[in-house]
Amino acid sequence: MTTTTPRTAILGEPEPPQPSRTHPRRHPARVVAAALCVLLGGGLVGGAALTTWAEHRAANRPLPADAAYRKAASLWRAAPVDSLLPPVLTGPSAGPGGADRTWTRIALAPDAECPTALAADWQNLLAATGCTRVLRATYTDATRSFLITVGMVFTPADARTMTSLEGRIPAPPAYGFTDAQRAAWAVSVPAEAPVVVYSVSAFADGRPGDGPRPAEDLMKKEATGAAAQAGLGHEARAVADRIGHGLAFLAAPPAAPAPPAAPASPAARATPAAPATPAAPTPEPTR
Repeated sequence: MTTTTPRTAILGEPEPPQPSRTHPRRHPARVVAAALCVLLGGGLVGGAALTTWAEHRAANRPLPADAAYRKAASLWRAAPVDSLLPPVLTGPSAGPGGADRTWTRIALAPDAECPTALAADWQNLLAATGCTRVLRATYTDATRSFLITVGMVFTPADARTMTSLEGRIPAPPAYGFTDAQRAAWAVSVPAEAPVVVYSVSAFADGRPGDGPRPAEDLMKKEATGAAAQAGLGHEARAVADRIGHGLAFLAAPPAAPAPPAAPASPAARATPAAPATPAAPTPEPTR
């Protein structure tokens, strides 16, 4: 059996040389190029973030009143129909004696050209404003005793021309029932949009009315007749008001609330208030 004698260190024998680990020297041009890449990349990211922020701010900035008014003229095609003519309307305290009311949409007409949807007297009235489109729907109350036609006539006119229509608008046409059944009617011209909002009410059983009368006349306490006693004036006025309010909200939505103030930092909350310095005592008067 053979054994291998381990190698022993010999005094004075030098250690084998260790490999050097010197780092290669970077070329100055490469350092400059890398720095430029970092700066350009940061600039692109920052520019994109700034552009996104600016676009978001511009999209949420309210339009000037005149621009918003002109834009509202296209709501008939830009807004969903259910936001203009909701499937259900509610009227707290809208009926006679403050009774609550609810109306359900039972008919919806396709948007129509003005000569098709409006009578001759309305077309003559709107000759000065122009007429773009007419939207119409028919509602019924919770008991299905009444029918209420509601319509919106969109025009390209300015606010001053639209205001000149007030007090000159005749009884509107019906939709969903005949003109002979009309009992009460109401109109309004919202300040936020170049639109005439109208409504006209009738009995659902088809009985003819005494001629269409302004809703305000039938809402008076001394008003007589079946239409007044049934509250058809209240029905027409309340439905027109709710459709008009919804249109005004779409034309000029309220401004977004300001963000809440940032909470104080933990260090500021933890720092107690400095105690008040006690007042110096008043010296006794010398006797």
